[in-house]
Amino acid sequence: MASGLLPDEYLDGLRAEDPASRYTFDRTEPDQPQTVLAVQDGAVVGFATTGPARDSDVPDAGELYAFYVDPARWGVGVGRVLIAEARARLWRSGFREAVLWVMVGNDRAKRFRVQFVGETIVEAQDIRDAVRRAESLGATEITAVRREA
Repeated sequence: MASGLLPDEYLDGLRAEDPASRYTFDRTEPDQPQTVLAVQDGAVVGFATTGPARDSDVPDAGELYAFYVDPARWGVGVGRVLIAEARARLWRSGFREAVLWVMVGNDRAKRFRVQFVGETIVEAQDIRDAVRRAESLGATEITAVRREA
């Protein structure tokens, strides 16, 4: 995940259950965010939220807004299922292109970025010309890079 990139206090406060309290899960309107949960043994172990791309230069694209898998569930297929469902929801909503913002330095996200946008893995020097933006996560400033398919 983002260990080493974000303060432990911020990461320790993240819980997969949080989106459940903020989102409506029965939405099907293509112009609204849609969230799918991964649940095992009655517990939320991951989620993916998709919707229309928020960037004005890609008006017809969908976007993966948020993605999380409980680290205890890494490597058992939860992420692959969530990514597949996120792409399927964007497709059903009419989006034929997708974008995803990834924090620079988050090497673990590369594998899921490839699954989501279908690109080959790139190294930091290859993304210098990509669209970048600064974001605040808690009190920490990060740089994110947009990948497209």
